[in-house]
Parts: sequence; C-alpha cells; structure tokens
Amino acid sequence: MLKKQTVWLLTMLSLMIVLSVYYMTSPDNEDIAYVDTGQDATTDDTEEASTENADSTDETDVGDISNLGRDEIFTSLRMDLQDERSAKKSRLEEIVASSNATTEEKNQAMKDIDEIEKMMTKETVIEDAVLANAEYQDVLVRNDGEVVHVHVMVDGKLSNEETVQIMRMVYDEFGEIRVNVITQPTTES
Repeated sequence: MLKKQTVWLLTMLSLMIVLSVYYMTSPDNEDIAYVDTGQDATTDDTEEASTENADSTDETDVGDISNLGRDEIFTSLRMDLQDERSAKKSRLEEIVASSNATTEEKNQAMKDIDEIEKMMTKETVIEDAVLANAEYQDVLVRNDGEVVHVHVMVDGKLSNEETVQIMRMVYDEFGEIRVNVITQPTTES
C-alpha cells in the first residue's frame, strides 16, 4: 500500500504534467488563467460563460467557471473532478490501510474504490464515443450518482437526433439513469 505522502506526490506530479501539456498545446499561450483581484476588468475573460440546456440546480459543485475562457472551461471541470475523486480515493485507501478499520469497512472501501474507477472508465468511453461519432470540439462526461451530465462543446445547437444518440451511449454504459446534455458554444458571443 502506498504511503499518503507518495500518493500526494504522485497526484501533484500528475497535475503538473497535465498543466504543462495544456500550456504547451494551448493555441494562444497568453492568458491561461484569470485571477480576480477584486478590480473591475473590461476584458472578455470576465464574461460569464453560458451553457444551454443547463439545469441551474446542479447537484455537483464544479467550482466557479464564470471567469474562464471557452477553451478553459472543460479543462477546469476535468481538474476539479479529478481532484475531488482523488481525494475520495485517498480517504478510502486510508481506510483500507488502517489497522483500526474492520474487515467490513475495508471491503466496502475497496468496493467504493473499484466503483470510482469503473465510473471513470465509463465516462472516458462515452467521451471517446461521442467525439468519434461527430465533429465536436470537446466532450466532458461526469456522473454525480443520480445524473450523468454530458457537456458538449459545439458550434450552434445539437439536433434532437444528436441528443438522443448521446443519451443512448450513456444508457449503454450506465444503464437506466437520468441524463443531462449540456451544450457549450465554441465561440465567444
């Protein structure tokens, strides 16, 4: 079993690698992040990102994305989701490694870790399938337990057929679950 410090170090190294790759492959390496200093700014970076078909009472807190550019939104959501799941897996791994935990608690923790990994795999499969099926700029799938949210970065709107096809892909992987398809425009308004 990995020590807590080793897991933390590996997580931080992975995050550094992801950010480095993103920075180097970014089309315009100017403004990678926006930091709100409390002063008024008149740039497009402060424009609030809008999502079509989004449920305003999202159960999952994905952070404040209103100050991010269009291309950075999905990267930010992915990083927040990865951080949240890494923290949860770390807590579960601590239970498994604990000498105070019962066998039942350890078994449940192992089962929960396995479920998180399966869910992440299913999300990746759906993302790859949706991207391979149509010309979208990016796709992000996240399961909050009750709803599978599919964020699609696309010019214009999705047709009813495209939405139904995406929902079928989700049903094929996750079974009967509520699906929320959210479109994100690829260009600034």
